[in-house]
Amino acid sequence: MTDPGGERRRILVVTGDVLTEQMAGTAIRAWHVAHRLAAEHDVVLATTSGICTRRSETVRLEAPREGGFEPLEAWCEVLIVQGYVLHHVPSLRESEKVMVVDLYTPLHLETLALSQAGERTAREGQNGFILAELNRQLVRGDFFICANERQRALWLGQLSALGRINPRTWDVDPTLRALVDVVPFGIDDADPVHSQPGARGVVEGIGRDDELLVWAGGVYNWLDPLTLVRAVALLAARRPQVRLYFLGLRHPNPEVPEMAMASAARSLAGELGVLGRHVFFNDGWVDYSERQNVLLEADLGVSTHPANAETTFSFRTRILDYLWAGLPTVMTEGDGFAELAEREGLGAVVPAGDPELLAEALDRLLSDPDARAAAIANVKRVREAYRWATILAPLVAFCRHPQWAADRLPPDSPAASTSAAPSGSLPGRLAGGLPPPVRRVLSRLRRSLVALRSRAS
Repeated sequence: MTDPGGERRRILVVTGDVLTEQMAGTAIRAWHVAHRLAAEHDVVLATTSGICTRRSETVRLEAPREGGFEPLEAWCEVLIVQGYVLHHVPSLRESEKVMVVDLYTPLHLETLALSQAGERTAREGQNGFILAELNRQLVRGDFFICANERQRALWLGQLSALGRINPRTWDVDPTLRALVDVVPFGIDDADPVHSQPGARGVVEGIGRDDELLVWAGGVYNWLDPLTLVRAVALLAARRPQVRLYFLGLRHPNPEVPEMAMASAARSLAGELGVLGRHVFFNDGWVDYSERQNVLLEADLGVSTHPANAETTFSFRTRILDYLWAGLPTVMTEGDGFAELAEREGLGAVVPAGDPELLAEALDRLLSDPDARAAAIANVKRVREAYRWATILAPLVAFCRHPQWAADRLPPDSPAASTSAAPSGSLPGRLAGGLPPPVRRVLSRLRRSLVALRSRAS
């Protein structure tokens, strides 16, 4: 039912990822956002990828071709975007509708880590492009969501540099939650059920009585599977029944190539003599609706990454799968989840890049049933706070009473205190709607993008 204080709205959620049975993080997030909002509103979930094979009973799904987003933009009252959507659909940049920008992935930091081995000039051009795209979103958005308080501090700093933290936005809400709030990645509201064999007895070499470690999600360049492979090789000498299974190498989006780190992990496993014996790779991708069958067979979840700024501001969505499945987790220190794991006793946290200490932590949890049982109980307690129905509350509240950001309205407009934006033209799009510093930044960004496109052509 619609909240008594709100009205039923028309909401367009746009992702750049594919909407198939094999979905990755951004598509999964958009899927759950759309379906939660559909309980109160009319919702369309659209992808810019052109690939949409999933079906839904409550959300209209679209994969528009060129020009196909214009009717959807005209239809909606609230527009929710993520990633590079505004780059891929230029018409949405000029939308006058209330815009929510999902910043749960710090794209600039992720890309710096992703391209670290690349050529410097190309990386600098790429970095400039991404910063311009992020700043375009930060200048344009009316409400921003991110994954944790660390990210919120990051985005508040960047918004401040762009002039978005100003007397108008401050006076509406000095906490600035009305501008930027935390909406983490979530877990299914229903607990997982094992419906069929997932890995044990299915993947050749992984037996029913083996000790199974699971790496959920992809193997990306900003992660560190190499330390984990080395740790498992060390551990196998004293625990010959240990098995490590990487759930997916081939991203469901065909435009995402196999990462160099994935190839390096496979090569290292071969060099250490553990490939196909103690370390296994799924060359494809586990269906989203079937992932629980592997997770529920595992003894431990694992997540390892290097020590850098990307880690500091990251939100490892694979950890949510471990929480959902009640899995104790061994992870690298440095991010928000490691802090949570240490505070709540969710498993073990180790320094980055140390295979010996990682092997010892894995060994301890596999050897001590009481420690594992305590960790499982803690995981099942903590996971309740991450249910989609819970974590999406700030976004649900905003969509019940959507409004333009206070600094995107004329100075004398009373609309900042109204419950919804009117359907007519948005003064914030006009020259008088943005503060002069923001208009100057936007103008520079547009010139930079033109220059970048010229160099790329």
